[in-house]
Amino acid sequence: MGLDGAASAAAPATAPAAAPSRFLNAQLSRLEMIRRVLEEAQDRAHPLLERVEFLAISHSRLDEFFEIDVSGLRAQREGVQAGTAGLLPDGRTPSEALLAVERHLRPLMAEQQVCWRALCAELAANGIHILDMPALDEVQRAAARTYFEEQVFPVLTPLAVDPAHPFPHISHLSLNLAVTLDDPEKGFQFARVKVPPNLPRLVPLPPPAKAAPPEAQTKAGHAPQYFVWLESLIAAHLDMLFPGVPVAGSYAFRVTRDADQDIRERDGDSLLSTVQQSLRERFFGFVVRLECATGMPEHVRKMLVEELDAAEAFCCTIPGPLGQRDLLALYSLDRPDLKDPPFVPRVPAALASGEDIFAAIRKRDVLLHHPFDSFAPVVQFIEAAAVDPDVLAIKQTLYRIGSNSPIVDALMRARENDKQVAVLLELKARGDEENNIEWAQALEKAGVHVVYGILGLKTHCKATLVVRRESDGIRRYVHLATGNYNATTARQYTDLGLFTCRREIGADVSDLFNFLTGYSRQSQYRALLVAPVNWRRRLVELIDREISWQARGERGHLIFKVNGLTDPRIVDLLYRASQAGVQVELIVREMCILRPGVPGLSDHIRVLSIVGRFLEHSRIYYFRNGGHEEVYIGSADLMPRNLDRRVETVCPVDDEGWRAYLRDDVLRLYLRDTVRARELLPDGSYVRRRPATGEPPVDAQAALLAAARAG
Repeated sequence: MGLDGAASAAAPATAPAAAPSRFLNAQLSRLEMIRRVLEEAQDRAHPLLERVEFLAISHSRLDEFFEIDVSGLRAQREGVQAGTAGLLPDGRTPSEALLAVERHLRPLMAEQQVCWRALCAELAANGIHILDMPALDEVQRAAARTYFEEQVFPVLTPLAVDPAHPFPHISHLSLNLAVTLDDPEKGFQFARVKVPPNLPRLVPLPPPAKAAPPEAQTKAGHAPQYFVWLESLIAAHLDMLFPGVPVAGSYAFRVTRDADQDIRERDGDSLLSTVQQSLRERFFGFVVRLECATGMPEHVRKMLVEELDAAEAFCCTIPGPLGQRDLLALYSLDRPDLKDPPFVPRVPAALASGEDIFAAIRKRDVLLHHPFDSFAPVVQFIEAAAVDPDVLAIKQTLYRIGSNSPIVDALMRARENDKQVAVLLELKARGDEENNIEWAQALEKAGVHVVYGILGLKTHCKATLVVRRESDGIRRYVHLATGNYNATTARQYTDLGLFTCRREIGADVSDLFNFLTGYSRQSQYRALLVAPVNWRRRLVELIDREISWQARGERGHLIFKVNGLTDPRIVDLLYRASQAGVQVELIVREMCILRPGVPGLSDHIRVLSIVGRFLEHSRIYYFRNGGHEEVYIGSADLMPRNLDRRVETVCPVDDEGWRAYLRDDVLRLYLRDTVRARELLPDGSYVRRRPATGEPPVDAQAALLAAARAG
């Protein structure tokens, strides 16, 4: 079935250029991405713990889908009722979209549970046993009770619900036990026990008394490991929390709340205080989903729905453990036999000689392709600037930094060395607001000039400017990237970064920072494409140029690699390019509302999605331009928010060698992938690509890894 559901299982033979049916539904497209991740968890070609990680990621992505997409549709539905919102681009009302989402959610969630049961059995066969309390023997039960008494019991706070004790607030994504008690004097009683999120969800246990010798347990010679779910451990010892009151039952439940609330910027308030206030309000967002464990009585479920004001929420019963995103903890086990082989990222030859990094950049632009190339040169670039006596100033944008950031440490050190340091730290980075507030305050304390963002815009670009005094005058060194300045995600995501000291780029980045930190209304840039200033306009011109080349008999060709394609105007322009005969090849990781392969509309468009060992995050734009090829990299996706409501940068790659690398060794390689690639069909479903008979399979990420190992 296509992602549009039974009502339109097959795409129309033709889709009129003005009809809403020319667009796919964005929310259903995101669900298809989650399904592709789940397929990787089901793929036995991956090592076992890699498959467990994929399953955990699919659950994490589903959590995000509820807190952002489903909550957003609910808000739009209310907007329709209030007369402030209309139809979605695909012609559905928000209510119709919610119904379609629910039809696709339930089979997807059931498939996740089937996958977990299969993985759980395979883990046990490999000596990793994930258990509930009833499966423990006496030795393990004794160890579990000791752990509970010493580590868990002191942290727990049972909360009664009665006229003197109102129903407690249930926090977003928290795991809880609904406890029913049979009080001899008062009858039915209800209490809530929160499963502590700061304790391990999987509690380690000793082997059972009658366990076989360790060497007989796993093929790789590892001693078997045993774990019990924390909520199962708590449920088995509730008598210690409610002494003298018989426990009738306990049932796990989990709540997902709305996290799609925009930061409401208030005139006269600092952006810092505004973000802090919005975070407090988000804590009480409405309930979008209520997950209940199998076996919960109907009267308990109804009570939860009523107390949580969750009548409009998506309510579901889960047969397996709730919150399976926590399975990510299993990946930390010392079982290399169940993981992908480790690799050491290469350092490009231009930076590996030990030569001064500024001298290397003066010789030639340097392109880094993470994680195949090490992120260390990016850190070294900032660290070198921090201690170089000739460096006068460092300016940088920070979006998602992570913890223990060496880059932030280097910026603070630069300030100690009397450099001028300015940082645009985006406080509105969803999910990282609190972490970014802490980093902003630490940087300010160190004397760094910190700007929190721009009212009305989110700063998503990734840029660093180093101003250096040299013998022939002031020179500006620039690093522009598609990914965050985060050393951890640089090992997990595919991203690109460009070092350059080209004058026009340096001048543009200077103007960009003046726009970010001051009152500049810069409207022209020399080489850089900046949203929301000139990126949309220039992108339209570049696509129109391919249409013009095609009209003159010169083959038009576009290749875009992005994370999302949801902007209706850009999609319509790509349709027009296809109708003109331009070849359009799109690599879209996640949401895509474009229908490829529709006769008369998108005959010349194909869309691939790559799901592999690393999360695809780089954005690349290729234009054939009549043989005078142009390639751009940047932070911007083809979504309305990136084009119109965020500060983004897209940079031309002028070095001919690096252009060829991006065209041949990245884009064309991905387009040939027949292992991890799925092709989007006109009805919105995806089909996994397979190698043609007699042809070897092509795994793009594996090929890039092999090239990195070869140096």
